[in-house]
Amino acid sequence: MDERAALELLSGRVTGAGDDCAVLDEWLLTTDMLHATTDFPAGTTRYTAGWRAVAASLSDVAAMGGAARAAVAVYAAPELDEHELTAFVAGASDVCESVDAEYVGGDLDTHDEFTTATTVLGRADGPVLRSGAQVGEAVCVTGTLGRSAAALELFEAGDIARANELFRFDPRIAAGRAIGPHAGAMMDVSDGLARSLHQLAEASGCGMCVSGSLPVDGSVEAIAADPEESRELGVFFGEDFELLFTVPETTLEAVREESPVAIARIGTVVESGVTLDGETLPDRGYTHG
Repeated sequence: MDERAALELLSGRVTGAGDDCAVLDEWLLTTDMLHATTDFPAGTTRYTAGWRAVAASLSDVAAMGGAARAAVAVYAAPELDEHELTAFVAGASDVCESVDAEYVGGDLDTHDEFTTATTVLGRADGPVLRSGAQVGEAVCVTGTLGRSAAALELFEAGDIARANELFRFDPRIAAGRAIGPHAGAMMDVSDGLARSLHQLAEASGCGMCVSGSLPVDGSVEAIAADPEESRELGVFFGEDFELLFTVPETTLEAVREESPVAIARIGTVVESGVTLDGETLPDRGYTHG
């Protein structure tokens, strides 16, 4: 089984599963595991790995409209190198500090490949779920899409410094807090925009009609062979950790004014179906395993 099939198998056996975080009263809890072979291309610094690993879990809290409180991480590698370990902790600590959270420790072990597992604790008075989208609401996304796709191309091309910079994304905690009180439904787009649209539609029992230009990152346009490839990377690649959400038409401008990052309206919630420019949008995106 791949990750998606495994999640479907367990969905009916784990109470409360299905959103970006588990909700325990007002507390939010999430965990992620990343490996060198699948998540960190050759050239990824340990600082970037620490930042990105913890940021992935912080993004889950952002997707629920929550504030992040603390993070821990498991660090395992073939050997415990002083420089690599301290760089990892520095990256993890810095990304926590950027969202007013605290990195409070974790666990160490040796393993045949570099592996990290991160857990973040957050809090939200009214967490936003994936299941609240209503027909007629605007479908929106924060920031830009495709940074991770561009980073992988740059890693392969040997532009290591720029690739690491793109890999260190900013968790959208502040944006999630601004959007949360207005949102019908929300999630992050770690699996790609296309798959996330399908997941949000399925959870809310509705459809998504997307049209017009999408906010593809300029770094993608710089490495793509043509506009078609640029859009492909922006829509299907994933690992961008922006927020996909729905809001009533009447509150969209207020949300834009309150958000610290740009918000693009990309479509409308409809009765059924997921389409892009009038064509059925394939349920395709990033899958672990």
